[in-house]
Amino acid sequence: MTLLIQQFINGLSVGSIYALIALGYTLVYGIIKLINFAHGEIMMMGAYFAFITVITMGLPFLATLIFSMVLAALLGITIETVAYKPLRKAPRISALITAIGMSLFLQNLAQVIFGADPKVMPDLIPKRPINIAGIQIGTVTIVTIILSVFFMIVLDLFIKNTKPGKAMRAVSEDKEASVIMGINVNRTISITFAIGSALGALGGVLYSIAYTQVYPTMGIMPGLKAFVAAVLGGIGLIPGAMLGGFIIGMVETVSKAYLSSQWSDAIVFGILILVLIVKPTGILGKNEREKV
Repeated sequence: MTLLIQQFINGLSVGSIYALIALGYTLVYGIIKLINFAHGEIMMMGAYFAFITVITMGLPFLATLIFSMVLAALLGITIETVAYKPLRKAPRISALITAIGMSLFLQNLAQVIFGADPKVMPDLIPKRPINIAGIQIGTVTIVTIILSVFFMIVLDLFIKNTKPGKAMRAVSEDKEASVIMGINVNRTISITFAIGSALGALGGVLYSIAYTQVYPTMGIMPGLKAFVAAVLGGIGLIPGAMLGGFIIGMVETVSKAYLSSQWSDAIVFGILILVLIVKPTGILGKNEREKV
């Protein structure tokens, strides 16, 4: 039972990171119906921003986190303006291919700038395990879960109660009607990319602290698993991204502990196939009839 509770806590930690990254996927998809496959690389760049900030400026954890999130938000806006905005009226396959190309571009750019060798992320969070009833909980795990839940709550309040958040909801429902109502669609899309990229950077920083390494391809697998989480919960739905992230984190952790670490990735992607066959709209998604 102690081992099961330990794995449950570890699953919450990993799942919260996946949920943060999945929020970026689901926000962008909800607004412009684009699967931003470069989102995992934005997560990677966020980790590099944090690494450079600590090495060059020696800022504390929270300042490093905010600085890297701001830089990632600016990167997300730049990518949207340069790569995706010209393709708004193009077929979806064009935007999808562009997203894959941007992913490869960011990977190779990071390799050219920072080198292919992994960098060791400094200990931004003191690693002092806390023993509660025989269960070891690391401080990194506690901080990861708390920060993830906090930013998820902040995002939910932002979407529901602020003017830009309401504009995002309106654009996701009907872009043409939003233009008629006076909503600046371009600005709303830029805000969406900024928020999604900042959350991706937060996930990247927490991931690099937990696994102590930063390298150019670190965003591939977490990005794909976060995409599975978004599809599982219901892509385009913020609660769905959160739920899917925690489920995927639990499945991965439990499968590594009780089955095999070699099969954990196969199980996660098997869930994607199963969901697409059984319920393509995800757990919280609803089937909608399209009027002709």
